[in-house]
Amino acid sequence: MRYEQMTMMSYTMAKGEWRKNPNIEVICKLTKELGLDTIDWVTTYIHTPQEIRRVCDDYGIRTVCYTFTPDINFSDKKARQPGIDKIKEGIEIAQILGTDKIMLPIGGKPGLTAEQSRRNVIEGLKDAVRIGQENQVTVTVEHFPGYLAPFVTSADMNEAIKEVPLLRITFDSGNVFTGGEDPVKGFLNSRSYIVHSHFKDWIVLDRKEGMQGRDGRYYRAELVGEGALNYEEILGVMHKAGYDGYVDFEYEGDRYTPEEAIRKGLAYLRNIMQNLP
Repeated sequence: MRYEQMTMMSYTMAKGEWRKNPNIEVICKLTKELGLDTIDWVTTYIHTPQEIRRVCDDYGIRTVCYTFTPDINFSDKKARQPGIDKIKEGIEIAQILGTDKIMLPIGGKPGLTAEQSRRNVIEGLKDAVRIGQENQVTVTVEHFPGYLAPFVTSADMNEAIKEVPLLRITFDSGNVFTGGEDPVKGFLNSRSYIVHSHFKDWIVLDRKEGMQGRDGRYYRAELVGEGALNYEEILGVMHKAGYDGYVDFEYEGDRYTPEEAIRKGLAYLRNIMQNLP
């Protein structure tokens, strides 16, 4: 694993002042200042994809993934169609941005079990992946936190891959943890299908606050390196496995501003990477 594999994630910046005025130049300048050359755009905010592509090109920054949220969690094919249409539109945006990869964060729904949601979403992903293949764009889903989320653990992911063989995985080390699974095991169990990654961190609470995970425990987001995850072990295993994809730095906590979190978290990860064998 190399520091160059880290990428800016616009979602992290969107928790702070940048969200009020999502200026592409601001995020591109910060990206370059941090020694990064890539961005994962999570929606296009108030901008057109053409505007984003132009500014990124000016800064020598490449988009490595386009992330957005369609709703395909319906048992009825007709009800899923607007979500499929949004995926098709997202694939077109990805092509304009210059990336061959999209990521779909998919949560659960009240009234549906995680298993029911997973069945619904897998059916929708069959259409999504077909459209992606027609346009040379890889469709990925991430481990997503939440008691009712359809894809939290590696077993959830592998079940989807079994039915949609060309689907690929964005490995989210923090979200796997909220499913009660060791992130290292989660990575290794799905290694062959992982093409992108997110790094974030959580702590387990001893009270019913925050986010309830699949395992029934409650979690609060923390900065990478300040939570319960062992990133020295995670990075060591990914390095040994030859992971060569990109990794989004993600922060959902409130202890730091987005800029503070990014600087502090990336410095922590960089130090680990520099000491990998």
